[in-house]
Parts: sequence; C-alpha cells; structure tokens
Amino acid sequence: MPKFKRSPCPVANLLDVLGDKWTLLVVRDLLTGAKTYKEIQHSPERIPTNILAERLKRLQREEIIGRIQYQEKPVRYTYMLTDKGMDLRLVISAMAKWGNKYVPGTVIPENIDAIAKNQKN
Repeated sequence: MPKFKRSPCPVANLLDVLGDKWTLLVVRDLLTGAKTYKEIQHSPERIPTNILAERLKRLQREEIIGRIQYQEKPVRYTYMLTDKGMDLRLVISAMAKWGNKYVPGTVIPENIDAIAKNQKN
C-alpha cells in the first residue's frame, strides 16, 4: 500500500514534490534551454545558490531530472529533464498561459511547448 504524506489526493502529492516558489521555476528553465547550474542561477528570479542546490538534489531524487558530469575540477554537471520531468511541460505551459491571461504585463517564455518537444529528441 502506498504511503502518502497527507492524503492520496494527486494534487496534494504533486505539491509535496513541486509546491514551493522555486522548484517549478527550475523545471521551467530546463524546459526553455538552461542546462547548467550557472544558467539556471541566472534566471530572472535569481534563485539563491543554497536553494538551487537543494532543489536540484530534490528533483534528481524524485527522478524529474538527471545530470551528467562534464567537468572534473571543479566538478560540474549538465542537467536535463527525464521523461517524468518532460511530462511537466503541459503543467508549466498551462500555468504560463493562466498567468499571462490574469496577471497583466506577464510574458510567456517563448515557444515553451515547441522547445520542450525538441529537447525530448
């Protein structure tokens, strides 16, 4: 029998994994082309380094992202969405469209749907 933190509600369980103000922004950045820690760190929201490191570890633990080492000294990684992470494309896209419709002045990341489809190949 599965063990849930709060309830078997899928929305509650999604929020347990992704429901803070930073995690979905990391996923958004990976969807829109960011690949390295530095690229993610330079997003407009300026995620603090300690939080970014923790969110990347959490997303990896949840199998939403993977990483490949590309440098030894210092150790550096390229991050990419797994299939599980790519399935969040529709969630991010819907949130961007909702925000753009109801929060004046917002801008949807360019071609988020097309970029995400291209990254999967």
